[in-house]
Amino acid sequence: MNKMHHIEVNVNDLIGERLDKFISLKSKNQSRSKIKQLILNKNILVNGNPSQPDYKIALHDQIIINNIELNNTKLIGEDIKLDIIYEDKNLIIINKPSGLVVHPGAGNKTGTLVQAIIHHSKGELSDVGDSERPGIVHRIDKNTSGLIVVAKDNSTHIHLSKQFSEHTIDREYLALVWGKVIPRVGKIESLISRSNRNRKKMMSSIIKGKTAITHYKTIDSFFDLKGNNVATLLACKLETGRTHQIRVHLSEHGNPIIGDKVYGRTPSSKTKYLQKDLIKIIDSLDGQCLHAQSLGFIHPKTEKNHIYQCDMPKNLRNLIDSFKKKAIEK
Repeated sequence: MNKMHHIEVNVNDLIGERLDKFISLKSKNQSRSKIKQLILNKNILVNGNPSQPDYKIALHDQIIINNIELNNTKLIGEDIKLDIIYEDKNLIIINKPSGLVVHPGAGNKTGTLVQAIIHHSKGELSDVGDSERPGIVHRIDKNTSGLIVVAKDNSTHIHLSKQFSEHTIDREYLALVWGKVIPRVGKIESLISRSNRNRKKMMSSIIKGKTAITHYKTIDSFFDLKGNNVATLLACKLETGRTHQIRVHLSEHGNPIIGDKVYGRTPSSKTKYLQKDLIKIIDSLDGQCLHAQSLGFIHPKTEKNHIYQCDMPKNLRNLIDSFKKKAIEK
């Protein structure tokens, strides 16, 4: 069923936001890409006139949305175990395991984090944005582990989304990568966009895409039987949060993340002088060795800076311990 929606901009916190982002925050069942297409097709008018997706909204703008197909499909909660780090009446901080998809999509209609939090919260989640992503403010990849914040109410969702869009969220990841990282401390900056060859992958570019900035520092180095630096443990801080950002940046830097089957296969040159049992551990990994260990933001209600942390997953800890043990035994 199609409807015409009228929206007046009356939320000061969202003044200056992109039109497509603003509509996605107001719509319960439309993806950002769908909204962008509606704008380009002139089905969304601002003050009676066609606009562009990057139009910056102003107070008292009158927005008319035509031709939105309402999606009445209701997601059903599922009893999936959650590792909850913190929870209050406004939000939940979850330590997501590797292998768990954040929200339903092609090939993953059930068994996602969204179904788990619907069950846990009895459906009391924000309904800002896509109907298949209630409460979801941001995402981390299926095969990446670590912290994710979920909003229980709309004002919390909007407040947190604004912090993410303004890049004021404090996020630190642990990444175990192949090879020696030079320099030991650094900054990687590029434009990131969809790959020209594979739409499921991202790539860096000097002419198109969104600015992506990753800061990193070396925590530890690991060596093979010949004394070669074959792996490095990094702490990575995101200044921006683009899709696959850390994975793309480190791979293109020459240090793909161990276990990343999309952006970096296991290099034979690095395993040539590793013990067979260590190689077996690496081959059995169920995801890339990337873990979101720290998440900090201004709490929407207390207006105080909160920082949450979690331990690295057992498989990553076991691999690091194995590298250290073999280095001692060599």
